Amino acid sequence: MAGMNTVIISNTRRGAGRQSVRVAAPLAILALHNAALGADFNVIQQVADGGGAIVLTLGLSVLFLAVTIERLVNFRVRNIVPDGLIERVKPLWAAQEFGKLQQLLAEQDSTLARVLAYVVTHRHHGYAVVSSGAGDVASIELRHHQQKAYALAIVATVAPIVGLLGTVVGMIEAFHVIAFSEGMGNPALLAGGISKALINTACGLCVALPALAMHHFFRNRQAFFGLALEKKVNGLINEWFLGGDAPSQSLHVVSHAN
Repeated sequence: MAGMNTVIISNTRRGAGRQSVRVAAPLAILALHNAALGADFNVIQQVADGGGAIVLTLGLSVLFLAVTIERLVNFRVRNIVPDGLIERVKPLWAAQEFGKLQQLLAEQDSTLARVLAYVVTHRHHGYAVVSSGAGDVASIELRHHQQKAYALAIVATVAPIVGLLGTVVGMIEAFHVIAFSEGMGNPALLAGGISKALINTACGLCVALPALAMHHFFRNRQAFFGLALEKKVNGLINEWFLGGDAPSQSLHVVSHAN
C-alpha cells in the first residue's frame, strides 16, 4: 500500500513538472519577443514624433545650456572677489596715492574693485556714507548676477509644464485614433500613442531637473561670494575709517542681494 502511494506521488510530481515546463516555455518565448521589441526602441525617433511640445522643450534646453555656460564663465571668484587685490590697494591708500589707486581699480573688472573705487571716490564723506554706499554698490552687483541666472528658474518651472501639456495632447490624439479606427482590438495603437505622449513628460523632466540644480548651485555661489565680499570690504573700511581702536561695524551685502 505504501508503495502504491509512493508511485502515485511520483507520477503527480512528474505531471506537475511537465505542466510547469508547458507554462514556462511560452513565457520564455514571450520574454524573448518583448526583449527583441525593446531592442528596436529608438529614443531619437520617439523624441522626433513627440510633437510641438518637444520643440518648445528643446528650445528651453538650449536656453538652459546657454545660461549655464555663461554663468560658469562669468560668475567666478576673479569676477567678484579676486585674490590679491586688497594687498595691492593697501600700500597705495597708506601712501595717499589716490590717483594711482583709482587707476588700478579702474583696470580691474570685478565687483570688489568697483566697491573699493566707490570708497576711494567718496573717502571725504565719512564712514557712514561710505559704508552705506559701498553696501549698495555691492548688492546691486550681486543682484545683477542673480538676475542673469534667473532664466534657470524659468526653465525649471516651465519645462515640466510644457512636457505635461505635450503628454495631454498626445493622449487626446491617441484616444482619438482609437475611437475612429476601431483600435480597441489592437493594443499596439494605444500603446504607441501613449508612448509618444509620455516622451514629452520625460523630456520636460530631463531639462527641468538639471536647470533646477544649477539654479540652486548659482544661488549658493552668490551667497558664498557675498559673504566673502562683505568680509573683505568690512575689514578694509573699518581699518581705513575707524582705525584699530574703534569698534568695528558691518555693511550688509548678502541680505541686500537676496
